[in-house]
Amino acid sequence: MLKFIKKIFGRNQQTAQQALDNVVTAPLSDAQLQSIRTITVNHYEPPQFLVTSAQSVGRQRELNEDSLFTLSTTIAGHSSNAPFGLFIIADGMGGHQYGEIASNTALRVISGYILKKFHNSLFNIPSMPVEESLQEVMSAAIMEAQRVILNEAPGSGTTVTAALVLGQQLTIGHVGDSRAYLLYNDQRIDAITRDHSLVRRLEELGQITAAEAAVHPQRNVLYRALGQGETLDPDLSTVPFPVGSYLLICSDGLWGVVPDDEIKKIIFEAPTLQRACQNLVSAANAAGGPDNISAILVQSLG
Repeated sequence: MLKFIKKIFGRNQQTAQQALDNVVTAPLSDAQLQSIRTITVNHYEPPQFLVTSAQSVGRQRELNEDSLFTLSTTIAGHSSNAPFGLFIIADGMGGHQYGEIASNTALRVISGYILKKFHNSLFNIPSMPVEESLQEVMSAAIMEAQRVILNEAPGSGTTVTAALVLGQQLTIGHVGDSRAYLLYNDQRIDAITRDHSLVRRLEELGQITAAEAAVHPQRNVLYRALGQGETLDPDLSTVPFPVGSYLLICSDGLWGVVPDDEIKKIIFEAPTLQRACQNLVSAANAAGGPDNISAILVQSLG
């Protein structure tokens, strides 16, 4: 019996080796690659968010005054649940005392406030829906951060761009000149926030051109920021977050030196989401890295 097993085993090895010797490999065709991409984008179960982030102090700063926060959850089972995500970037204002404290305080207060609101809805059985609208929750969180910064770090300031995502619904709260972009499957890129800067306002009024704004000596001067003034009016918006699209949140250390078309190219040409985010930061440093650089990149999969 033992000799019989060895004989068959040896014969199987010989057959397998002959099969391997006859294998012919070739690159996948464009049509095959496109079909793989289509499957990757359109057929994920359960729906979820793919998230990555990257950060650098830059080449000309000694202190990192940027802060970032990412959190996403997926709860799947008998009853379907939409994926939940919260993503925040805050850029402490250079030249102001404790800018790094202000940015860190902003994201901790905003994330803590929002997560407390959604804890019961996400984790209790049966779930308890949030009574306020998403924009009301976001506005209240930003105003609480404003109150805490004024009390605990007077004289400081920070931008904040926060994204609250439920399924394919994206709610943005925004103050300052950090930015949020949406990048679509057809490779469009749209800024979905408006800079609260003096130069941006002059551009909107038609007093300077976009090219002049890019090199204006006061392009970093903000007229709205957390911690600056007793009153605050954050921008709030809700837009669709289509399956397969990307959300990019970044500080001006990225978008201020890397043009939108280059940002789009880096994201769509990178082999992975993580590599895309790292490449964005590398591009900002290659362009001189004059400021701290922070980026959060999220893809909607479903």
